[in-house]
Amino acid sequence: MKMTSSEASNGYVGPAGIDLTEHGNNGIPNKQFYDSIEIEKVPVTPKKTKITAPLCLAVFSAIMGSVSFGYNTGVINAPETDIKEFMNHTEYSRTGSSMADSKITSLYSLIVAIFAVGGMVGGLTAGWWADYFGRKFGMILNNIVGILACVLMFISRTTDAYELIIVGRFLVGISCGLFTGLTPMYLSEISSAEIRGALGTLHQLGVVIGLLTSQVLGFPEIFGNSDYWNLLLGVGVTPCVIQILSMPLCPETPRYLLIKKSKESQAIQALKRLRGTNDVYDDINEIKSESKSTDSDESISIIGLFRTKSLRMPLIISIIMQLSQQLAGINAIFYYSLNLFTYAGIEKSTAAHAVSGVGGTMILMTVVTIPLMDKLGRRTLHLIGLAGMFIFSIMITLSLSLMYLADWLKICNIVVSLLYVLFFAVGPGSIPWLIVSELFSQGPRPAAMSVSVVVNWLANFTVGYCFPYMQSGLGDFSFLPFTVFLGLFFIFTYKFVPETKNRTIEDISQQWRR
Repeated sequence: MKMTSSEASNGYVGPAGIDLTEHGNNGIPNKQFYDSIEIEKVPVTPKKTKITAPLCLAVFSAIMGSVSFGYNTGVINAPETDIKEFMNHTEYSRTGSSMADSKITSLYSLIVAIFAVGGMVGGLTAGWWADYFGRKFGMILNNIVGILACVLMFISRTTDAYELIIVGRFLVGISCGLFTGLTPMYLSEISSAEIRGALGTLHQLGVVIGLLTSQVLGFPEIFGNSDYWNLLLGVGVTPCVIQILSMPLCPETPRYLLIKKSKESQAIQALKRLRGTNDVYDDINEIKSESKSTDSDESISIIGLFRTKSLRMPLIISIIMQLSQQLAGINAIFYYSLNLFTYAGIEKSTAAHAVSGVGGTMILMTVVTIPLMDKLGRRTLHLIGLAGMFIFSIMITLSLSLMYLADWLKICNIVVSLLYVLFFAVGPGSIPWLIVSELFSQGPRPAAMSVSVVVNWLANFTVGYCFPYMQSGLGDFSFLPFTVFLGLFFIFTYKFVPETKNRTIEDISQQWRR
């Protein structure tokens, strides 16, 4: 006789309608009866996550913060010459003498790098901000800072005050620093385990969309000229306005509602909206399981994060992963690619359009890596990305140092730079942000995110401020320090970074408690 596993477990009705309770003492089936039955196992199909309209809207609204980050990262590249001329003109109108070249270089480096200082401030407060205001309202409130910053940068030209650019870049840095903590956290907490990697990659997709937008609008025939460069800086207000209008229509994250606010009914309603089904109790049970395991460290601080032994290794991994993104040298491309290409002997108009290839390459490869994130895994993609960047950073050095031999090496410099960016998008572009949310449970996650964001922005500032001096000091070999870092990061990732694909956050965080 055959019966399904579900029928056997029910213990009531057997094959051909036989009442099992008739075959044993006291109504309990006896051993001989069970021995006569061959159990047929019915495979259980894993429940697939539906891609619903509320989920899509929530993701779209959230990544507007990523777009803002990307736009303000790349927007300062194209108007470099125009901003320097504006500062010189302002100094002359105030004092009657031109600004020294060294002061122009120093002030422009400050304009570039102060963005990262603001990012560190925003990053340091991201965890507290997310817990105090909530993930959803925290993002809505953050847009006010971003809008104010863009307005200040826009009016700097009409008020003849280059200081407003510095203040605006600092404030927009604070806003973007908060977004680099809030956006990955929100995306991670509204997603299920099977799509968490794909949604996490969308943060990076938003960044590169913003980056490409800034590069296209920075073309000389659009806003990258002496007449409209301040408008180019002011356009950064757009993603802030879009998010401030759309985010109120989205749910708060179920994890925040259940774990931080103990609002189970609201968490269930949020999950029902996001999943498009009433059957959300597996998700609720997973969140409750995570909540129980983190009760003892739910209010962990940044200091407590460093003191807790079981969290030390994931914290080190998170820090090194952030450094692997920034000290790989990618911001030397994002901030100074126009200067880098013109240094290689390419005409400025050609170089300005070539810069857009950086954003285009980033978007293409980020889209490609979305399905790969949950197939190949985070660790594998990160290793591939680091290895490719290592190789092409060497090629950038070779093309710069040998370009005197032939004109085609100037074009070669653009090609290898784009390939370098391509491999950045494969792994280091998105995985460091995603993996922090996966290595930590709900209790230490905000503190860990704050530390990671601060480290990321500190390295961002270091590269942004120091690269012009590296370029003047090392010349053609300015990328060699990045090559050394890339080799070290590859070794660390290979030896210490675990794979996190298709694993629940609780399962991953349990690894560090063993």
